[in-house]
Amino acid sequence: MEECAHAGCLMELCIQLCITMLGKQLIQNNLFEIGIPKLKKLLRKRKSELTSKQEEELNKTLKRYEKDHFLGPFVGINPEYMEMIIQFGMVTLFVASFPLAPLFALLNNIIEIRLDAKKFVTELRRPIAAKAKDIGIWYNLLRGLSKVAVIVNAFVIAFTSDFVPRLVYQYMYSPDGSLHGFVNHSLSYFEVKDFELGTAPIQPHHLGYTVDVCRYKDYREPPGSITPYALSKEFWAILAVRLAFVIIFQNLVMLMSDFVDWLIPDIPKDISLQIHREKLLMLDHFMKEEQGKKLPVRDNYNHDNYTSPSLDNGSPSQPRSRPKFQARAGW
Repeated sequence: MEECAHAGCLMELCIQLCITMLGKQLIQNNLFEIGIPKLKKLLRKRKSELTSKQEEELNKTLKRYEKDHFLGPFVGINPEYMEMIIQFGMVTLFVASFPLAPLFALLNNIIEIRLDAKKFVTELRRPIAAKAKDIGIWYNLLRGLSKVAVIVNAFVIAFTSDFVPRLVYQYMYSPDGSLHGFVNHSLSYFEVKDFELGTAPIQPHHLGYTVDVCRYKDYREPPGSITPYALSKEFWAILAVRLAFVIIFQNLVMLMSDFVDWLIPDIPKDISLQIHREKLLMLDHFMKEEQGKKLPVRDNYNHDNYTSPSLDNGSPSQPRSRPKFQARAGW
């Protein structure tokens, strides 16, 4: 695995993010937002057999919805959501190495708002409106990315920078509590005679004198120790502090995010009360409607079970008289 440069891994990551945010997000995507719809519109005009004058006369006679039919088809907003998710991931996951990423993302979004507005109004057909409660699964993706970003930034700060080694040296190994001597403390010793066969420098005297000892950035035991070139105690101490920093940083940020979430609710209090009042009114309306349906059924039931006063007094029931028919001729 290739190691980082002398300036550290953060510098390489910063350069990569700068190229991605400026080159891909701000320039390439916005050019595609303008160029691709224009190119498709030009191809449709080339395929059409009408001349420019005939097309103008035809547009005068067509209605608005007939003109919209000649625009590009609406393919949905999933590509727009995906672009924002990728941008949000790059900004939040690696903001510790490239602090200007949120600024470039803001500039890109300001430009893209106007480009998308022009594209949806003049280049694409009008989409069919559909009711939606929220942004759906994209909210869960954003929430998951925000939680993963805390852990990633904690590891980036702890393992790709000298923040933790400087703190360890300042409070554990420095004689006066300063960073004086930190560079010498972070370099290990290596004797030139310990090179393996075939790996020694070809020109050992290119500096004008013989080099016996080299220094390199790592925490290893010196050549004269019992276990030469093994990981030293300083390495394990710094590793333990780095892991502790990751745990403390993660829990602290999560606690602060939960506090801000509690302090600033998603729905304002007056709107929440209005929603609750609407639910109560709707429930009251449904209850009244159900009671109105039960009243006719209860009246019919009481009418069928109605008893005459003669039955209540115990008098025998009178037989029903048959209707009298007059005799007719031929019967």
